[in-house]
Amino acid sequence: MRRNRALAPSALDVRDPGDPEARPSKTALKQQSHDLQQLGQELAELPAHRRAQLDLPEGLRDALEEWLRIRNFEGRRRQLQYIGKLMRQVDVAPLREAVAEFRLGGAREALQLHEAERWREELLASDDALTRWMQDHPDTDAQALRSLVRAARKDAAPGPDGERRHGRAYREIFQLIKAAQAAARQAEQGNAAQEEADDHGY
Repeated sequence: MRRNRALAPSALDVRDPGDPEARPSKTALKQQSHDLQQLGQELAELPAHRRAQLDLPEGLRDALEEWLRIRNFEGRRRQLQYIGKLMRQVDVAPLREAVAEFRLGGAREALQLHEAERWREELLASDDALTRWMQDHPDTDAQALRSLVRAARKDAAPGPDGERRHGRAYREIFQLIKAAQAAARQAEQGNAAQEEADDHGY
């Protein structure tokens, strides 16, 4: 008589009950669900043109658009839960990278605007700042910048009511500074690319 022999369990089926990674805990699953919903909201809040560039399943894309259309809190909460479920089926790594890249770009832009504002205030406050600016940005039309600075200083003189006003020259200085800084960054990127090409013998 043949004896029934129990098959040895597959290595894939063996789970050590003492291994905390053998099966996700309820807390871990809840946190994962929360993270996916949070990422879903961040994706929905991206500018439409940036979101359109992402490789998203049609169902997920539609769900994100629907979340934007919903206005009441409870409806949005439920829709976000649905989005979180859909995101379990996609590779979220590139989506996280896209959100991080957008945030980094926003922070970089804010820093650049702050730098431009700082330069404008320094130019209006001191002639020495103009000398330093021209040293850093020799391609700037010095005569045009001086004229704008003089006009902006005149506009900023306190009026009869004691208030300072900023006219067109004040705004044009800001645009000139931003354009010069953008050109400088572009030149730096071009030089870096050329150096890399030279290093690789291109």
